[in-house]
Amino acid sequence: MVNMKKVIAETPSRFTAGHRMCAGCGAPVVARMVLRALNPEDHAVISCATGCMEVSTFIYPYTSWTDSFIHSAFESAAATLSGAEAAYNSLKKQGKLPNDKTTKFISFGGDGGTYDIGLQSLSGAMERRHNMLYVCYDNGAYMNTGTQRSSATPKFADTTTSPAGRVIPGKMQVRKDLTKIMVGHHLPYVAQTAAVNTCSDLYEKSQKAIYTDGPTFLNVLSPCPRGWGYPTDELMNINKLAVETCYWPLYEVIDGKYIVNYKPKNKLPIEEFLRPQKRFQHMFKPGNEWMIKEFQDEVDKRWEELLKLEN
Repeated sequence: MVNMKKVIAETPSRFTAGHRMCAGCGAPVVARMVLRALNPEDHAVISCATGCMEVSTFIYPYTSWTDSFIHSAFESAAATLSGAEAAYNSLKKQGKLPNDKTTKFISFGGDGGTYDIGLQSLSGAMERRHNMLYVCYDNGAYMNTGTQRSSATPKFADTTTSPAGRVIPGKMQVRKDLTKIMVGHHLPYVAQTAAVNTCSDLYEKSQKAIYTDGPTFLNVLSPCPRGWGYPTDELMNINKLAVETCYWPLYEVIDGKYIVNYKPKNKLPIEEFLRPQKRFQHMFKPGNEWMIKEFQDEVDKRWEELLKLEN
């Protein structure tokens, strides 16, 4: 039996230490695990949308990326990478690149640059069937510019553009389900994952996504200590609570077939996920119990829908 913990620990990191991401941020964990899923002898071209990941890991002349790296505008990471992949294929056909080397194309973007501003270029790259992986590190808001709400922000979350107060109790809309939107592009591989269980789920799904021919997509939960309001040492626990409450189910869709990878034996109430986060603290004030119930109902509804899709 393969010891995944040992395999992951012994795989060299292609995302180096010394980046300037916040302590307790989920994004560096995502980048490191995704890139560890690459075969050591393979090269990668990385495209990164403007956002926390880009501004904190590539400050000229310093970089945390050991592979080729392209920073593109907020809205065009997928378009940039699809162009690089097309150019690579052309050069290969012309015999200008060696055939014994494998290059993989991977794009990273936050939810602002993926769910919202970058959705058009992402959809276009997927529809054109470029052989590339797009990874969304979903921290549920525009964190790099000050925690403004995005379409990935959950209902009732307190953000700088949906402040919880006497007028509104936080964001008033439910979050977009981008993973299912990408499934609607009929991709060969789509998955939702998080850094839990020694990161084995994230690692294994990254490996599948990278080495599946054609366009693939990963949606990865990426908690933000500043925007969510949790102690920096609670990162992995927040990931775990998101999964155990079914706020963030772990599943994959292979050629249209849904597979739910983890079903909690004792599904935790959503309060367990909400309570440690400052952005939801107003929901626990007397008289606001209806918010927690509404949040729970939405989580339950989406979970039941997912289970039906598997069958």
